[in-house]
Amino acid sequence: MASEPELTMPLEDHKSKAVTRDTINPVDPADIPVVASKRQSLSDLFTIFASGFALISDGYQNNLMTMTNVLLKKEYPKEYTTTVSTRVSNALLVGEVIGQVVIGLTCDYLGRKTAIVFTTLMIVIGGILATASHGITIDGMFWMMTIARGVVGFGAGGEYPASSASASEAANDLTPKHRGPAFIMVTNFPLSFGGPFAVSIFLIVLSACQQSHYSTVWRVCFGIGCIWPLSVFYFRIRMLNSVLYRRGAIKKHVPYILVLRYYWKALIGTCGAWFLYDFVTFPNGVFSATIISSVVGDGTLLQTGEWQLLLGALALPGVFLGAILCDRLGRKPIMMIGFSGYLIFGLIIGCAYERIVKIVPLFVVFYGLMQSSGNFGPGNMLGLISSESYATGVRGTCYGLSAAVGKAGAAVGTQAFLPIQEKLGNKWTFIVAAICGVVGILVTYFFVPDLSDENLRVRDENFRAYLVENGWVGEMGESDLQAAADQASAPGLEDKTVSQSVKA
Repeated sequence: MASEPELTMPLEDHKSKAVTRDTINPVDPADIPVVASKRQSLSDLFTIFASGFALISDGYQNNLMTMTNVLLKKEYPKEYTTTVSTRVSNALLVGEVIGQVVIGLTCDYLGRKTAIVFTTLMIVIGGILATASHGITIDGMFWMMTIARGVVGFGAGGEYPASSASASEAANDLTPKHRGPAFIMVTNFPLSFGGPFAVSIFLIVLSACQQSHYSTVWRVCFGIGCIWPLSVFYFRIRMLNSVLYRRGAIKKHVPYILVLRYYWKALIGTCGAWFLYDFVTFPNGVFSATIISSVVGDGTLLQTGEWQLLLGALALPGVFLGAILCDRLGRKPIMMIGFSGYLIFGLIIGCAYERIVKIVPLFVVFYGLMQSSGNFGPGNMLGLISSESYATGVRGTCYGLSAAVGKAGAAVGTQAFLPIQEKLGNKWTFIVAAICGVVGILVTYFFVPDLSDENLRVRDENFRAYLVENGWVGEMGESDLQAAADQASAPGLEDKTVSQSVKA
């Protein structure tokens, strides 16, 4: 298998008979119908903010079962067994894996807007079904909840490639010098914020129900999850596909073999690192309240929720620190530092577990620092690197595949978490996290590309030249910026097309 070309290789280095600067016939901007610059810029701005607000919904859904698992265990002590708890929790993950792959392909073939609108609808429909969960028996009710959570997962999983790809492309055109920090603040921050946000909503509803009427509590929490995606639905309908997509989309005859030859190493890196990250972080998020409940002992559900809220808040500083340093230190070094946090704090908690759990605040602080180091490194960088490593024409597909492998890791971790906890003890869940940290460092070092904040258009042109050099003759782009693959963009073409304006 051919080695991967350097992603930052200048276009002139891709020389072949098929495409050179002398043989290219650039598209004349005057012959292209264009989108008004103000409309495109406004669309980019709304795309960034709508992506961030919508991903809060995904973070909310990902963390909703954290306290709900504890509540359902109290409400249905006999029926809500370990098997049922794992099944309900994993339903979201299975849906997310399918959604990430399907919507990843969809957002490349049909456009970012089409994919985003569809994922929004799926989250709302699934949320309504979960709220209305019912059955002739209690077990039947849990099966309906499982299916509903799977539908929510399909939509939430699809948000990863659709929202992240569109946010990255919009940030590249709107604020290219700060694309990395901007991307993190509208992707991983809302996803991480969803944890304490979900717990806060849960505590408010629980208090409003006077710490009783458990069925009302979880149904209201499921129903509230429908509000967040609906709040940005109008802006998503009005958004435009990015300029990068309209020039770089590949809608027919996608050369997947060439894509694998070009990106095989990066795919191993993003898929492998994401698997390890989600293997640790997702079950530790979903079952963290269960762990805290066992540490607190005879504490009430409200007390467990309060400690869980503190844990979620402690995980947030890592997001901000990673966003600040991603351009200064580089994506790859930060990811390795983050995995090192799993090693350090996982070993501290695991090796001193019997002593540290006697001091609940100290345990929660170290637990929060471990989660925060995950956010600082792989949590921030995996989405950013996956959105920057791959060309626009296959960005959604490769991002979705990487995220799907990650969610597969989350499903495996969730499935293995309770058996490890029951057979080996709580401390081994942290020791396993430390082991994953070591493997994560190695995968990052050997396979993850060392990227800079270079304009994504340069990487698109490198990829386009590589395809032409290897005999691909398809078309790229859509509507106003469509062209044959061997027609390189004239310097500044996209800039000119969006800088002009047309009357409606």
